[in-house]
Amino acid sequence: MTIQPAKLRDPAVRAFVNAVNSHDREGFLSLLAPGATMADDGSDRDLADWIDQEIFSTHGHLEVDNESNGGRNLLARYRNDTWGEMRTRWSFTVEDDGRISRFETGQA
Repeated sequence: MTIQPAKLRDPAVRAFVNAVNSHDREGFLSLLAPGATMADDGSDRDLADWIDQEIFSTHGHLEVDNESNGGRNLLARYRNDTWGEMRTRWSFTVEDDGRISRFETGQA
């Protein structure tokens, strides 16, 4: 059963999902702490390149099926125009100021 983004527990993660699903690159970037990093399937990636290739130029979309760790870990169906739909996991590190300093994703 899908969890509606508005019901996600962590405000930063909720805003992240909303930015992805509304294709709001500027809003997405505003959620990130300076020097934020990310990994895909266990490998660190260049964040700017990755979000352009995997989210914003390919119409990325997240449908969250489960959340844990206070809403900072997600199990979701992710789809984009390149890869289609896949089951994915997402993990977020959120700083005290509410900005995301790291996220990790990969196939679940």
